Amino acid sequence: MRKISLLILGAFFGAALTLLGTHVPMVEQARAAASDTYRSLNLFGDVFEKIRTDYVEKPDEQKLVEAAVSGMLTSLDPHSSYMDAKSFTDMQVQTRGEFGGLGIEVTQEDGFIKVVTPIDDTPAARAGVMSGDLISAIDDESVQSMTLNQAVDKMRGQVNTSVKISVLRGAKKEKVDFNITRAVIQIKSVRFRTEDDVGYIRITQFNEQTYDGVKQAMQKFASDIPADKFKGYVLDLRNNPGGLLDQSIAVVNAFISKGEIVSTRGRNADETQRYVARAADLSGGKPVVVLINGGSASASEIVAGALQDHKRATIIGTRSFGKGSVQTIIPLGQGNGALRLTTARYYTPSGRSIQAKGIEPDIQILQDVPDELKGKDDTKGEASLKGHLKNGDDEKTGSQAYVPPDAKDDKQLNAAFDLLRGVKKAATSPQPTAADKKAN
Repeated sequence: MRKISLLILGAFFGAALTLLGTHVPMVEQARAAASDTYRSLNLFGDVFEKIRTDYVEKPDEQKLVEAAVSGMLTSLDPHSSYMDAKSFTDMQVQTRGEFGGLGIEVTQEDGFIKVVTPIDDTPAARAGVMSGDLISAIDDESVQSMTLNQAVDKMRGQVNTSVKISVLRGAKKEKVDFNITRAVIQIKSVRFRTEDDVGYIRITQFNEQTYDGVKQAMQKFASDIPADKFKGYVLDLRNNPGGLLDQSIAVVNAFISKGEIVSTRGRNADETQRYVARAADLSGGKPVVVLINGGSASASEIVAGALQDHKRATIIGTRSFGKGSVQTIIPLGQGNGALRLTTARYYTPSGRSIQAKGIEPDIQILQDVPDELKGKDDTKGEASLKGHLKNGDDEKTGSQAYVPPDAKDDKQLNAAFDLLRGVKKAATSPQPTAADKKAN
């Protein structure tokens, strides 16, 4: 058993090295390294065998191996990890931005799953599910023993299959049952609106739908606001945790037509990649203000950093999170999940690494935080994470991440409107926030 385990592990490590493009210049060095690796693996084999034979209860050997792989990856940095098959599937759903489901955003409240809002033109909306409904059962199974994620998983499923949900409605908690057929649901990562003479675009994450959403917003502004009256764009990236690199590049390219957008540099010099803008500027050169805060990370920092370096936008808010690394998803074969492995650092066009430092806004504006949230409104930032990639002596931790629920109280947003208009004018429309809610 031990020999077989070591052979399997050896094949795994060999495959991982190939996928990551590791280069060893000399055959003898490769042989010596392999020999050392196999000697080190004896320790794993010994421990694994002892657990198999001597643990008080018969262990699940697959889970033991997965736990060992997970521990190996988490020892590298905070963003490398092992995803089992289900986690890998969930991640693909998140980045793809569409799935089979009902079309409702939900949160958890008092043991029930509360409908935040039904998404327009989806099965749930057409069936009559309403905002505020409390989902009490899914396929006649009570939700009170479920986590939010478990409930979401039960409501999602293959397109054209049906699910029964029971809701409690109104003050009297009237019970209403719905049998709903699942359909393809798209996660809207982009929300936008016109504010008189300004176009407001809010990006909550970077998934496969993001650039198309930004393009749609810009086309809408062009049709709704005369060009001679249009003052510019507010691009709101606050509390945006990031996402797909190619989508962040495409969003930057919507505002510039030439020059470098971002570069990534891996372990070896020949792994450096530079991403350059194409002639695809959709903005017509109109002014841009970008809003960031302590919750803006990764892909959102790429966008803010690129537009700042090109002097294409004014950055308003508070210092961003400081996640300056790139993770590559490496599938491990059918049913074996995937590795999420840090493979590179990224750099803004001027050559800045924002790792553990963040993007500093051109205009720093702190929000007025309610008394009950004071001391709880800051994010600690990348530099506070155990095992983070180091970046010199000027690393920074902590930055405000609070966004008021009402736009009239949003000092950062109102400052952006004032800057574009050149006059003092408060926004009156509700401000989208990064609430704890899930679409399904």
